[in-house]
Amino acid sequence: MVLRTKKWLPLALSLGLSLTACSPTPSQEEAVELTVFAAASLTETLTQLGELYTDAHPNVTIQFNFDSSGHLKSQIEAGADCDLFLSASPTQMNQLDLSAGPDANPSGLDFVMSDTRLDLLENQVTLAVPEGNPKGITSFQQLSDLLQEGNVLLGMGNSDVPVGQYTLKIFDYYGLKEEELVQAGVLTYGSNVKEVTTQVTEGAVDCGIIYSTDAASAGLSVVDQATAEMCGQVIYPAAVMKNAPHPEEAGDFLSYLQTEEAGKVFRSVGFLPCFS
Repeated sequence: MVLRTKKWLPLALSLGLSLTACSPTPSQEEAVELTVFAAASLTETLTQLGELYTDAHPNVTIQFNFDSSGHLKSQIEAGADCDLFLSASPTQMNQLDLSAGPDANPSGLDFVMSDTRLDLLENQVTLAVPEGNPKGITSFQQLSDLLQEGNVLLGMGNSDVPVGQYTLKIFDYYGLKEEELVQAGVLTYGSNVKEVTTQVTEGAVDCGIIYSTDAASAGLSVVDQATAEMCGQVIYPAAVMKNAPHPEEAGDFLSYLQTEEAGKVFRSVGFLPCFS
């Protein structure tokens, strides 16, 4: 009996060591790929913050989908996997959030984990001009006069994207009619704020209505800034989606976006964090 015990002991130890080697240790974390849908105006900033976050969380990779908030909302509505949504306007988030009520969400869509929703950032709507400012534009009031005279070409976002919706509010403030401006040939459109910014950068338009952060990223001159009276506040809400494949990790990344480290990055390009 003693000999048999000695004979099988090495094998038992060997099996035990083998099983231990194959078992995950508590320090090992499962690899996670987060899918983050974010407004195009967040492209540079979130890309930088994503790199900082994944450096500290090596098990996490982040797949960003940057586009206009309207296009992103449509993709989520169509069933696209999305862990976290950051919109450039409450409008698109409301249209996905059942708790927003029937006035803001007439279709009764229920994609937002409402208890995770928060206002993350504020931006500013600005009037930007190409290098050298060939038309000598100095203000929204002057732009209004030039548009009515038919003596300017303005770049703006489509009406289904936030920057375009803010522009239409500015038109209303100055008593301008979009249809009349279209007929006069003084407007050109972009499907998101980055397209409008490119039009201004390339000098394809005399000026463009874009966010201050996009103007800063492109090195454009800003000649005027819209007030809240003209177009309302530009608030960026964020929330985890109900169809999120990784809701816990999405919530952790959203928490990181509210840290002082993230706040410094947001402020460096002109965003105003709502959490500080």
